[in-house]
Amino acid sequence: MPGARRQRWRKMKAGDIPAAEALLKSAERFCMNACARYISRKAQKGEVWTLRGESSEMSALLVHARKGLLPVSRLDGPGAPHSDAPRFPAPHFLRGLFGAGARDIYSLQGREEDALAMEAQMEKIGMLAAEKIDFDLMCIDRQPGGFRAAGPAGLAIRKPRLADMDRLAELRAAYEKEEVLSADRALCAGNERGADRERRLAASRMRMEQIFASEQMLVAELGGQLIGKINTNAAAFTRCQVGGVYVHPDFRGMGIARRMAGEFVAGLVAQGLGISLFVKKSNPAARRVYRNIGFETVGSYRINYYRKG
Repeated sequence: MPGARRQRWRKMKAGDIPAAEALLKSAERFCMNACARYISRKAQKGEVWTLRGESSEMSALLVHARKGLLPVSRLDGPGAPHSDAPRFPAPHFLRGLFGAGARDIYSLQGREEDALAMEAQMEKIGMLAAEKIDFDLMCIDRQPGGFRAAGPAGLAIRKPRLADMDRLAELRAAYEKEEVLSADRALCAGNERGADRERRLAASRMRMEQIFASEQMLVAELGGQLIGKINTNAAAFTRCQVGGVYVHPDFRGMGIARRMAGEFVAGLVAQGLGISLFVKKSNPAARRVYRNIGFETVGSYRINYYRKG
């Protein structure tokens, strides 16, 4: 395939940074996590590879950080992959990423087209995903609406306090089991007893303390009880990503998520930020919440999880 020979991967150099950032900014709505990990790559000891064709235009890049592999291709215009070439020709370094130690890959994620193209290359070297999850990618760039009257009487949406941390750890652990953990890990979490559960709650508390210190967050309170939370989980060049959205099951179907998400997004947009998020295609209720306050579906997102052995 001649197009594949015209494209070549190489480790990003200082001179590549302007073109790499231009590519990421052009696709920012669709690759928030890649942008965030690119920006923080030095702190995370991350690596970036770039793909260039004969014209020397950068057509794609790969970000490797925190045991994740995040591909991003140019959406259109000069430098886009040739029609007779694969979106991502097999990177010569790919097999080496699955060695022992810190360079193991736990996840592959990105815009569906990019993730599927890299998934195909990984399968060629025998790397098969243990779980594949598809999401709707949703965005909003204006003030949300249709949320101010939502929720039961007495519902309070406020900023979290340090005194909330124990309850937030419980909500975070439940959120991870329901929305984040792969199926086998979620099953293990559901069967925890005693010390194992305490360790997981301690890990959730640590994560909530990190979010409290570095991200924006709101909580939902009803009758003096903390029942929901929402936070940012990635920041790019002009946008932020919303995640960690969780309402306790006993309080769902009451409009609490809509009110909480609406107030949170309104505050972010007022700061001049665009908002992106992704939600499981298998979760129509959550997609409905976001659509009702003004989010639009702009594409599909995919996360594959891998495990050793």
